[in-house]
Parts: sequence; structure tokens; C-alpha cells
Amino acid sequence: MIEPTPATRTAAGRPIVVAHRGASGYRPEHTRAAYELAVTLGAEAIEPDIVATRDGVLVLRHENEISGTTDVADRAEFAARRTTKTIDGQRLTGWFTEDFTWAELSTLRARERLPQVRQASSRFDGRYPVLRLRDLKGILDDAPTPVRMVAEIKHATYFASIGLPLDELFAAEMAGWASRDRLTIEAFEQTVLRELAGRGVPAQYVYLLEKAGAPADLVARHGAAALDYAGHLTDEGLARLAGSVDGISVDTALIAKPPRRGEPPVASDLVARAHAAGLGVFTWTLRPENRFLPGALRIGTAPAAHGDWLAWFRLLMGTGLDGVFADHPDLALEARATL
Repeated sequence: MIEPTPATRTAAGRPIVVAHRGASGYRPEHTRAAYELAVTLGAEAIEPDIVATRDGVLVLRHENEISGTTDVADRAEFAARRTTKTIDGQRLTGWFTEDFTWAELSTLRARERLPQVRQASSRFDGRYPVLRLRDLKGILDDAPTPVRMVAEIKHATYFASIGLPLDELFAAEMAGWASRDRLTIEAFEQTVLRELAGRGVPAQYVYLLEKAGAPADLVARHGAAALDYAGHLTDEGLARLAGSVDGISVDTALIAKPPRRGEPPVASDLVARAHAAGLGVFTWTLRPENRFLPGALRIGTAPAAHGDWLAWFRLLMGTGLDGVFADHPDLALEARATL
């Protein structure tokens, strides 16, 4: 079970608010501005996504394919780096962090990933460079109050296959900094969580689960016979997970069924079942815009307009969650205060 920490104690038993890629509803994600604004807005934890460069530097990007979050496609000197790869079974064309050195990647500038929905944030395109994991450590060290890091390790099986073992790189980077009071490690692959625990990285460990499909590490090992995410969420699956991780983190659709117009929303029993197994439960991602809200909670037709986010946030938090990921941490804190 997720243990009380300096970050979670402030929530007085309510879900901890994790700034999803920083305050990514207001600034381009994974930038210094997004992280520092998240601290200012009162986020109790910050979630970076972690991938690697060709020379083994851990950088903070949502994916290793970076054409949607940087200006790389406009950089003539990197035009020849555009390529097609298969990452965790998905065929992608673009530019990938592992094809750049850190010196090269550091020249790129971040862009808003959802410009049609977050036009105000896109005004900051081109202002901020890509950051390394060590840069975020410095930001958290300088925070006026303790702020937890919830580090997501991305595509570990793929990176290991090309000679960039993220468990080794992450353990080396976090040596002397990590502790269970300040670090949570999460991944969609249990293998890398076990490897990091085996390396003695002091942290709370959380397993990410999708609504459908199967984990990439298990598919690589077992093919079509791999246990899918749904199999991990049965009572038997949760009991097995409790032997190796502290908690799970799932899509909001697995926590509550979106309401239909004129009908009350329905919460699932997942939180209760996971708690009974001894696991903490997080959910992602709380977003206020109509595009991301259940149809019954949308106000107007503009995708970027805010709908009845408060009702949706309150419903999710009311299930007894241990933590929520939010692009707008201030709104999540406001919703939590009403519980």
C-alpha cells in the first residue's frame, strides 16, 4: 500500500494531487515552466516521463518520438534523422530521442502537444529547452515545500533491446537522491520495476495499467499468450501484484463509468478491490476541457471550453483514490477541498 509521506500527509487522507508532466494544462509539458508552475500552484507531486538519448542521458519527454512536442521537424540539420520504427508493437514515423546525443537534443525547443485545445499554452512554443532528469531533481530540491517525484519509465523493453537499459541509467542517476519519502517509480512494464527494486532504488513502486491490450514486456516474452491488463485487474491478479508493487495506476474509465445524460454516474469497485488486496490506487488524467470530459458533463460544443470538471473530479476522488494525475493541479486541489 502507498505509505504516508510528507507529500501525502498534507492531503489529510484525501488523494494526493500529482501534476501530470508538470502544470501541462498551462505550459508546454515537461518544461521548466510547467514544473515550476506546478510547484507554485501547490502540486504535491510531479510526474516526469523518462526516455534516453543515444549517449545514455535521461531526458523528460512524453515519448521517445518527439516531433509532436519539439521543433525538431523544423530543424533542417536534423531532417535526415526522420525514420520509422516499431515501438512496443506500434509503427511510428518521426524523430526519436535515442538517435540524438544530449548535446544535439538540448538545442531543441518544446512545443504544446495539444495546440487546438490549449492555444494559450501554445503561445509559449519555442521558449523552453528539453530538460534532463537531473534538471528536475534540481527544481524539486529548490521547491519551498517537499514535492514528490512520480517518475514514469517509458518503453523499457524497447530501450534495453537497443543497448540503453533504463533501469541501470535511472538507478545511477538517482543514487543519493532517491528515498521512499520523495520518489515513486511507475511503469507499464513490471520487469523494469523489478529490476529497479533489485538494484535497491528506494522508492514506492506503482504498476500502470491500460484499459485494453497487454504489457510490452510480457508480449516480448510470451507473445499472444501474455497476460493482458484485464487479467491483472481481477482479484487474483491484484493479489499477485500486491506481492511486488505498492500500488496501481489506471485510466479514469476504470474508476468510474461516465454518466449518460439524465443518469447518475457509476463508480466501479476497482478501488475497493485493490485496497482489499493491499494496493494503493492512482488514476489519470483529470482534465477540465470538454474534449476530455464525459458527454453528459460537457458545457457547450467547443472542445477547448471547460465543462463541468468539478463534478467529474469529485466523482473520481470520492471513490477513495490514493492519488490523481491532473494537467491543472490547482483545479484538482480545488475539487479535493470540496470533499
